[in-house]
Amino acid sequence: MAIFRVNHIHSISSISPMKTNSPNFFPQLQNPNSSFNCRIRYLSPISAPPQIPLCVSSLTTTLKSTATSSTLQEICKGHVPEHILQRAGEIGFVEPTDVQKESLPFLFSGRDCILHAQTGSGKTLAYLLLIFSVISVQKSAVQALIVVPTRELGIQVTKVARMLAANPSGLESEGRKYTVMALLDGGMLKRHKSWLKAEPPTIIVATMGSLCLMLEKQVFSLEALRVLVVDEVDFMFNSSKQIHSVKKLLTLYSKFSSRQTVFASASIPQHNRFVSDCIQQKWTKRDVVHVHVNAVEPMPSCLHHRVVICSKNERLQVLLTLLRKDGPKCAIIFASEQSEKSKKAGNAPSTTSLVDFLIASYGNDGSEISLLEEDMNFNARAAALSELRQRGNCLLVATDIAARGVDLPETTHIYNFDLPGSAVDYLHRAGRAGRKPFSTERCTVTNIVVSVERFVLQRFENELKFQCEELSLSTT
Repeated sequence: MAIFRVNHIHSISSISPMKTNSPNFFPQLQNPNSSFNCRIRYLSPISAPPQIPLCVSSLTTTLKSTATSSTLQEICKGHVPEHILQRAGEIGFVEPTDVQKESLPFLFSGRDCILHAQTGSGKTLAYLLLIFSVISVQKSAVQALIVVPTRELGIQVTKVARMLAANPSGLESEGRKYTVMALLDGGMLKRHKSWLKAEPPTIIVATMGSLCLMLEKQVFSLEALRVLVVDEVDFMFNSSKQIHSVKKLLTLYSKFSSRQTVFASASIPQHNRFVSDCIQQKWTKRDVVHVHVNAVEPMPSCLHHRVVICSKNERLQVLLTLLRKDGPKCAIIFASEQSEKSKKAGNAPSTTSLVDFLIASYGNDGSEISLLEEDMNFNARAAALSELRQRGNCLLVATDIAARGVDLPETTHIYNFDLPGSAVDYLHRAGRAGRKPFSTERCTVTNIVVSVERFVLQRFENELKFQCEELSLSTT
């Protein structure tokens, strides 16, 4: 089978075959081969010779982002209920982002979509506006399902959904209201089970573990499902723990023909192959649209990348020197997960050692120092994030669990105390900074590496199209 890609600027410039014999998972990130700011791929069946079982035509169109006078309300008018748009305006969602401008017309037309855009680009609001455009408060059934990989992302999405669903200022409640349930791994599942049986919520935001538990016990069904969203789709398909459940959800618990499917992520490695798989495996309809915004710059342009090369024994002191020179009000310091070998040996996690060092050496500078890692109790993690959002002046030491879903808009500095395992992980770590909407404030991503790791960082630079400024620091 072959896919033919047609690149358009003003006229057809090239036609090239692409292999699509792909596995149903994401291989390592490849360099983007496009010089386009925004790419929208329309996929539909075409006639094919009898010997070819399936042939898909892939049309890639170049759209140059141009300033328009359209507000978010103008784009959504006639699709999204007026009181939802009023709430969006009160919250501060007035000007549409690029991904919202390009995707919303397709979403409102009923097309399945793959939203592929930078972190913090507004993908969440785009799919939530779609959901509110199709669900009905008069129907007591689960009509929209948003699947997320982590509790932290689930909490964030639930918060935005509930803010939009609330009554606008000065407007009294009239009849039934939109209900949003956070079905996340952790406690309260008995309470949720009772709620689901008594009166199903309109919208569910769920992690795969809790969702599958409820579906397998037939606590509720997805017969009335109108919209299915899989957020951070590349992470879900790359996770050995979640991929089987995700595929089961897409093909067994609900059918692509009766729902509108939306996949979202900042990183979709080998996206041409993924789009082909979506059609072949019947995860989406055949006319799925791939909206790829900022293909040239995978990361926000406000990020400034730096690197400090030092010995392993100097890394803590280098970090301390950087913090004192930068004076960040809100920063995230990423460290690696503890290996199983280290756990069995009884060693303390590097994150714990890092927090202890910072409390002793930097804690009196007025910053709250917190820890976020997967092994922590769910309530402790939620409490830590809540406190950080309230205080504002904070240092968060975290593993990669914070790289997806933790939204601290005030974050201006990212420090990679340990390098991430892949370019995709780097992309998501870096994307925790520069998330304040429409802000032009420059944010920094600093990498502390030993000399033998420099080539790994160079590989990330090549794949993600950025350059690191090399710093020389005196730690004495």
